Order: sequence, then structure tokens, then C-alpha cells
Amino acid sequence: MAGRMVVGTAALAGLVRPASAPDPAGGHRVLPVAPELTGLLPNRGLRRGSTIAVAAGQPRPSGATSLVLALLAEASRAGSWCAVVGVPTFGAGAAAELGIALDRLALVPHPGPEWATVVAALIDGVDVVVTAVPATVSASVADRLAARARQRGCVLVPYGRWNGADVTLQVVRGAWEGLGAGRGRLRRREVTVSARGRGAAARPREVTVWLPGDALTRVIPRPIPAAPVASVTGRSTAGRLRTVPAASAVEPALPALTLVSPA
Repeated sequence: MAGRMVVGTAALAGLVRPASAPDPAGGHRVLPVAPELTGLLPNRGLRRGSTIAVAAGQPRPSGATSLVLALLAEASRAGSWCAVVGVPTFGAGAAAELGIALDRLALVPHPGPEWATVVAALIDGVDVVVTAVPATVSASVADRLAARARQRGCVLVPYGRWNGADVTLQVVRGAWEGLGAGRGRLRRREVTVSARGRGAAARPREVTVWLPGDALTRVIPRPIPAAPVASVTGRSTAGRLRTVPAASAVEPALPALTLVSPA
């Protein structure tokens, strides 16, 4: 991926401003998400101007990063610009596997003390902004950024504790599969994602999916008793077939950069 270093908030604002130009997804008020995640969102997608928080969970490696990637994938594939701020371990390789366009992905791993200014500049010119939430952020700063996102039609996705979000998503349960007794390979993670919010999202919702899957999330259906089937020998058997997604490699860490963007 072609890219260049950018230093200073003025240079950053100048770089992202062209992203606000019309694009294939720019005229739509709701950006698409994977079909398996639509039931968690009141508009069945990422409504422009909304704040969709992703709680980090405890312990922190809880599947939240995979959930963030899944949220970005369809919007990016449809032509939207995305940005990720303050997540130095964000895996560009894993993002590309899910269909996120790296030439429309801005990464600011270490925003430093100007975090709020960096996020505000990206909100002005990028369709979806994911940002890790510093522990020291005040409620007034958070409110100003959410208001700016509403005004600019950007989807703000705080990654961490954030009060007042329109919807908060959290991985509440998860378990890896694929390892045997001391051997094997992690092949898939079964996670349950909860959604809570305000207004149309006030009613709590849950969905269980595979994250990551074979470049897609997969809804895990509830077990349905199978009807007896006559075998070739005349004996009755019962069972059902479950598709096993392909393995997903561990996300590689992206080298530390100030910003990655198309040249």
C-alpha cells in the first residue's frame, strides 16, 4: 500500500479533506454492515452522524477488535473512507482479509496529547472514525466530538468506555475452537455480541456469530432437532451438517506510522 508520513494536525486536516468528496457511498444516510450484524443496529447499518461504541470488555482481548473490523468491512467495501486512531496493534493484514480497502484506510496509531484534535480533523473528512478512548477524556470533550460527528455526517466508533453513545456493542461471551490436546490451530471464535442504547436501540439485543470467519461473520443458528433419515441399510440416523469456516491467521501488527493513506 502506498502511503506517506504526515506530521501536525494542519497537514492531517489537509490530507483527509478530499475524502469528503462524493463517492459511491457518500449519498446514503446508512452505511452497510455485514448482514449478520444488522439485527444489532436500529437502522440495520451505520447511520451517518451516529455514535456506535464498542466496549473493550474484560479481559481486554475479548474479540472487540474483530468486532470493530467486522463493522468496518462492508462500508469500506462499498467505497467509504475509514480511520482508526490510537490502536497501535491494529492489524492491516487482518483488515485486508475481511475486505477493508487499505487505500481508503487512515491509521493514526499514536495521536499523542492532541487526540481530540486529530479525531475532530478526521471526522471532518472521513466516513467512519474508530478511536480508542483515552482514560483521561472528559465528558465535555466526548460530547463535542459526538456533536461534530452528527453535524458532519460521520459515524464515530469509540473503542472503549463511552457514555451517551447511540448504541454500545460488546462481546459478552466467546470461545475459540480448533485446539486439541496440546496441538492444533485456532480456527474460529464463537462470540455473543450484545447491543444496548437509547431511542430505537433501547431494547437490548444479542446475536451469536463466528468472528473471524472465512472473510465473513457467520450467524450461529440455534440447534434444530433433525428428522430421522433412512440410511442405505435401512437403519435410522439423525444429524446435521455445520459449515466450518476457514482459519484466520493471527493479526499482524502494523509498523508504527503517523498516518497511512494513499499517495
